[in-house]
Amino acid sequence: MNVVVVGAGFMGTVHAEWYTEMQDVNLLGIVDASAERAESLAKRFGARASLDLGAVLESSRVDIVDVCVPTYLHKDYILQAAAAKAHVIAEKPLALTAQDAKVCIDACEAAGVRLFVGQVVRFFPEYKQIRELVAAGGVGQVGTARALRGGSFPQGWNNWYKDPEKSGSMIVDLMIHDFDFLRWCFGEVERVYAKSLGGGQLSGMDHALVSLRFKSGVIAHVEGTWAQPAGFATEIEIAGSLGMVQHKSSESITVQLQKREADKQSAGVEIPSSPLERSPYYLELAHFLDCIRGKAEPLVTPDDALRALEIGLAAATSARTGGVVELSGPIEGGMSV
Repeated sequence: MNVVVVGAGFMGTVHAEWYTEMQDVNLLGIVDASAERAESLAKRFGARASLDLGAVLESSRVDIVDVCVPTYLHKDYILQAAAAKAHVIAEKPLALTAQDAKVCIDACEAAGVRLFVGQVVRFFPEYKQIRELVAAGGVGQVGTARALRGGSFPQGWNNWYKDPEKSGSMIVDLMIHDFDFLRWCFGEVERVYAKSLGGGQLSGMDHALVSLRFKSGVIAHVEGTWAQPAGFATEIEIAGSLGMVQHKSSESITVQLQKREADKQSAGVEIPSSPLERSPYYLELAHFLDCIRGKAEPLVTPDDALRALEIGLAAATSARTGGVVELSGPIEGGMSV
């Protein structure tokens, strides 16, 4: 399979490196707006550098285009790839608006190519283990969930994270991971309420609290931050009628299940999670390639990516307006930050 990675920044480098570790995969090219960055990364991995994806698509057989550029550029590259009959792997969020995300999905469907979106938290062992425990009834009837994710403000090409018109804001860009995971666990969200430092539009440092009410009755509190002085941390906690399961990235034993015993006395059971031999990003990309080869069914569908984006956009809208946003179904016409 010939793969072209679009974007020679941090995530493009991560994806490119893992492709070189895979059998039957050829990292054909690196495309970037900067010739220097494209050439540097291409030289590192023995690929071809280019400033123009269209030129690569015309001159070579490309099986997969992996889009790792800022969110506001996703749509154009996805449409180019679909027109050339190349499968698409795109980093999250799929697009900046629900309308654009739907255009991308429809274009790939019409072209007969696959579209995969990097909601990588589904491939982290701690989160996968927690979902399996909850689905198996390990905590009983779930009532509440709490998630946290964040660190210091990210530095990107031309400081694009600072512009909500390019990044979608911290709520959409960062917290979408937890929106997707919680929806994966509990189904559709019916209403959202959010508060943030900048009303969903702050440029740069931000911190937000988002409340989600699911149709299943579960209530979730999601916290996201780009305001920490340094470092990065994640937490997830799910409470049910039989007990609680939690994960904190700062702890050495990252997944713990505590259940109430029949005699009502408290007891704790620790479930350690072994370090992975392979990065979750490797597992994610390998899974997407297996799906293209017909060896697996996608763990993340384009519709999943669209629904997570809609939740993020609803939260950003709530933070901006100060009101509750109802999600009775797909956001008609989309919502923009």
